[in-house]
Amino acid sequence: MTVAGNPRFAGGGLNADFAATLTRHGLAALRRATPSTMQVNVGKHCNQACHHCHVDAGPARSERMNRRTADRVLELLASSPAIRTLDLTGGAPELNPNFRVLVEGGRRAGREVTVRCNLTVMFETGMEWLGEFYREQRVILVCSLPCYSAANVERQRGRGVFEKSIAALKNLNALGYGTGSLELDLVYNPVGASLPPPQAALEADYRRELGGLGVRFNRLLTIANMPIARFAHQLEQWNKYADYMGLLVNHFNPGTVEGLMCRALVSIGWDGRLYDCDFNQMLELPLGARGGKPTPTIWDFDDLGALADERIATGAHCFGCTAGAGSSCGGALLTQP
Repeated sequence: MTVAGNPRFAGGGLNADFAATLTRHGLAALRRATPSTMQVNVGKHCNQACHHCHVDAGPARSERMNRRTADRVLELLASSPAIRTLDLTGGAPELNPNFRVLVEGGRRAGREVTVRCNLTVMFETGMEWLGEFYREQRVILVCSLPCYSAANVERQRGRGVFEKSIAALKNLNALGYGTGSLELDLVYNPVGASLPPPQAALEADYRRELGGLGVRFNRLLTIANMPIARFAHQLEQWNKYADYMGLLVNHFNPGTVEGLMCRALVSIGWDGRLYDCDFNQMLELPLGARGGKPTPTIWDFDDLGALADERIATGAHCFGCTAGAGSSCGGALLTQP
C-alpha cells in the first residue's frame, strides 16, 4: 500500500511526504551532527516474535553478526573518538555468539554500553550468566515491558512472557539494577494502533503497579510502534494501516525534529552496512539518502565523525518519530506534545 496522496493524510495541511512537511514548517532537511552513538543491530535471531517488532525478529531468523564484523565494529569504535555510547540491539543481542566480545570491547574502549534486552532471554538455556555479566560490565539495560498488565503484555508478546519478565526484573533488582548505581530502564510500546500516552504519567502508573509486585526501575521510555515490517502487516490485517498513518501524520509535531535520534546516531547492520537509524536499516534505505549508490559499510570509514553534516534519508515512517511528544530509542522527545 502506498500512503502518499491519501486524502485522510491531508488533515491540518499535512500529507505523507515527510520532506515536504519539514519544508512546510520552515525546517531544513535532516542532517546529522557529529555522531555520539553507535547503534549495532547484531541480527534478527530472537527468542520472541513480538507483534510490534519492526525487525521481524524471531526464533527462526538466522541473520547474525559474525566475528570478523564484530571485531571491525570495535576497531571503528576505538577510532571514532566522538562516539560515547555503544548501543546493542537485535533481535535478542545476547543470543549472538559475539555478544560478550562486543560488550567487553566497548567497555575496554571506555564507552558506555547499552543493551536492549527483552528480559525473557535471561531464562533461555545456557544464559544463566547474563545477569552477573551485565553487572560486572556495568551495562546500561533498556528492557522491553510493553505494559504493566499481564494480559496486554501477553497479547503483544505471547503467553507466559509477563511472568518471566517480572521474574527477570526481580533478579536484576537483586543484582543492583534499578535500585542503585546500575541503570535499568523499561520500554513501553502501545498494544494497538495508537500513540503512547504522556510518558511521565505512564511512568507513575508503572511505578505504582510494578512496585506492588516488588519491582523497581529507573525510567520508563515510551516508544511509538513503527508502521514497518511486522507491525505494518498487522495493521493491514486489522484494516487500520491507513488510519494509523493518518494518526501519525496528523499529529506531526515540529518541536520534535531537533531532538530526533538520527541526528546523533549511526546504525550498523549485522552485515556491517551503515544506516541512518535502525528503522531505515530494516527498510534498507541507504545511509545519507545516497540514491542508487551502494550502501556504505564499516570497512569504508576509519572514523564515524566523517558522517557529520550528512543528509539523513527520510520517508513516511519518520512520522512515527515526530508524532505527538515524539519517539526515540531514549523515549519521548518532549515533556508535552
